[in-house]
Amino acid sequence: MSDLEKELPEIPLPKPKKKVKTKAKQSAKQAIARTRKKVAKAEQSLRSAKAHAKNVKDKLLTIDKVLDGKEQQLITQDVIEDVPENIQEHLASQNIIFKPNDGPQRDFLAASEREVFYGGARGGGKSYAMLIDPLRYCHKENHRCLLLRRTMPELRDLINHSQRLYSRAYPGAKWREQEKEWRFPSGAKIEFGYAENMTDVLRYQGQSYTWIGIDELPQYPSPDIYNFLRSSLRSVDPSIPVYMRATGNPGNVGSQWVKEMFVDPIDPNTAFNIEISTPTGIKYITRRFIPAKLQDNPYLMQTDDYYAMLSSLPEVQRKQFLNGDWDAFSNAAFSEFDRDIHVVEPFDIPKGWQRFRAADWGYSSPACCLWFAIDYDNNLWVYRELYTQKITADVFARKVIDLEHGEYIRYGVLDASTWARRGDVGPSIAETMIQAGCRWRPSDRTPRSRISGKLEIHKRLKIVNEKTNEPGIRIFSNCRNLLRTFPTLPLDDSNPEDINTHVEDHAYDALRYGCMSRPMHTSYANKAFGNSNRTTNFVPSDKIFGY
Repeated sequence: MSDLEKELPEIPLPKPKKKVKTKAKQSAKQAIARTRKKVAKAEQSLRSAKAHAKNVKDKLLTIDKVLDGKEQQLITQDVIEDVPENIQEHLASQNIIFKPNDGPQRDFLAASEREVFYGGARGGGKSYAMLIDPLRYCHKENHRCLLLRRTMPELRDLINHSQRLYSRAYPGAKWREQEKEWRFPSGAKIEFGYAENMTDVLRYQGQSYTWIGIDELPQYPSPDIYNFLRSSLRSVDPSIPVYMRATGNPGNVGSQWVKEMFVDPIDPNTAFNIEISTPTGIKYITRRFIPAKLQDNPYLMQTDDYYAMLSSLPEVQRKQFLNGDWDAFSNAAFSEFDRDIHVVEPFDIPKGWQRFRAADWGYSSPACCLWFAIDYDNNLWVYRELYTQKITADVFARKVIDLEHGEYIRYGVLDASTWARRGDVGPSIAETMIQAGCRWRPSDRTPRSRISGKLEIHKRLKIVNEKTNEPGIRIFSNCRNLLRTFPTLPLDDSNPEDINTHVEDHAYDALRYGCMSRPMHTSYANKAFGNSNRTTNFVPSDKIFGY
């Protein structure tokens, strides 16, 4: 460094100024952001309004063409509801061909699921709905429909009704008697046919339909015809969806398989999916069950005659035809079972109620475990189920333990046969479960235990409190497999005191073991002699196990 440089004073360099966000700048940015949000929201509302306006305009044009006779299209309720009120009033003054009843009939005609079953009580308007449903796409050329009954005389009644409806709905539609089909001005067709057996249904093999309907489906003893016809659902027009529709009443020869296919899987009026494996992957078919009641038909309810006639029928038929009860069978082992009385929605079990479980074991056949709660009047509440198949005893035990985590289960009852050693090698099934930490005691092993258990269930199903209409047992609605199999258990033809053991009776056996462990004799005696004292102390049925 030179002497001159040394003499120069050090001049400090100015520090770079930090950007300071003032309150004014922050407020401005926030205001801009708010404005942008408002603009985006307004733009979205404008787009929605334009789309709605276009939709209404299209529907108004459709209505105008139909009223002028330029187009043969069915004006449905959803079209009418979206147009201005003055147009709605004008349409209301026109000749209404068919107006669906509010409730199930309307739901059926508006359903979008691929397969829908509309069934229940007689007189609910199911057949009329079946006639109207295929008309929704009859303005399209490629719409092909097939409406079936089991026999030709039954089919004739549907044909007669169609002749009073179709030509009015679509002026220009022609009925061809020889072919048993309606042809519409657009080119659409509705074919009427019958199929009493698989030989009859083969005549429809190779045909393609966009809509197939079967009136009174439970008249068929098996699902073979229904499944065969499903393969004929095909559409070459992407604007026409394919539909399978069916109606029917309980009490016919095929009620059980129809019940299992549509009624049992889920709550009524709730769509559910059927998983299908295909070469291109997993596909889903949507199904839905729509229940029908006589009260849904205001025309039949205007007088009490039809209602009174159905009410006068024997108990089982009354439940079937008046209430649309799919659990009512003439050979049902437990005809006193009533879903309205014996099935309740789940609730939190009070801490003071004792709890226990009962199970029927199976590996190839299903294994079922039911959990019971005992209220202060010694009534039973079945509040949980485990229903599984092809799992080992130790895995089953662990599942049981996991499900009752945090609960105090007083005892467990297991099928007595599980204590037998298979070939005297190793522990028994029951011992395997106990070693896994799941405690059990054997079910009743006396010679007439099956009959005694069945009688205990009968006692529980009876109304023990006439004022409150309360039975001795109730079942939570989440116990689906018990509710699916129990109501339709048939009696054994060779031994009417017992049920037919060739059916799916695993949940029933678990129920029987549970009821046998809590007999109602004491409770019935107290009620019979006017003693209302509550007995809440637990007495073990098997003193050896102590629980």
